[in-house]
Amino acid sequence: MEIVKEYKNVLANEDVYITSPNLEKKSIFSPAFRFFSRMIRIFVFANKLSKKNLYDRYNWVNSSKMIMDELEKVGIKFEISGMENISSFEGPAVFIGNHMSSLETVVLPRIICPKKLVCFVTKQELNKTLLFGPINSARHPIIVGRENAREDLTQVMEQGAARLKEGRSIVLFPQKTRASVFDVKNFNSLGVKLAKRSNVPVVPIALLTEAWKNGKLVKDFGKIDTSKKVYIAFGKPIKITGNGSEQQAEVIEFITSHLKKWGREELILE
Repeated sequence: MEIVKEYKNVLANEDVYITSPNLEKKSIFSPAFRFFSRMIRIFVFANKLSKKNLYDRYNWVNSSKMIMDELEKVGIKFEISGMENISSFEGPAVFIGNHMSSLETVVLPRIICPKKLVCFVTKQELNKTLLFGPINSARHPIIVGRENAREDLTQVMEQGAARLKEGRSIVLFPQKTRASVFDVKNFNSLGVKLAKRSNVPVVPIALLTEAWKNGKLVKDFGKIDTSKKVYIAFGKPIKITGNGSEQQAEVIEFITSHLKKWGREELILE
């Protein structure tokens, strides 16, 4: 592993990315054992860089790239579409998606950040862990507790507006926590509210990332199911008008329509 000073293999230079069939490396060990042992090494190295104030956007994207590479080596196949939408407009945006697993939090930086400086809205508990905390803190997160909705709203609106003013886009998952289904009723409009306040567009993201299961004991360490393909789709930027209710409906429609397109309509709870 090395310190980098540029972006390598920028996926979003193209609109679509599909994993090449010859990337998988066969092994007698399970995909989960192989992947998580390598992922921990990547995070340990990133942790060291963050403590030395060297974990900049290039090295963050490089960590994300290495993790995606390791997923592909153990047999996970990706299909990513709509990436031209990320850079189809000037200035920052609020990226809003459903939240299924840990996969999107570690892979999205590689896709978005080379085109738009970006940060995430993350849970406070993540920031306190020894392995992930220093890494997360180094990348300008907006931290919420998920316990007091009013406090979280204030935190996201105030810090989010500041990040957007700096030119930094925001990735926000409006669900309370990761879930294997998309519960429309619990998909709040916080992202749309933030975009309206700062007069920036929202970019919907549809995610089907069940290949990385949520763990029973430790949520980040679940089964790696190579029989499941990973789908990620970016929609066109949406300008907020009025109270934003129509745009909220557009984001939800984008996600549900793609889950149906990918043959997983049963994951939608309405």
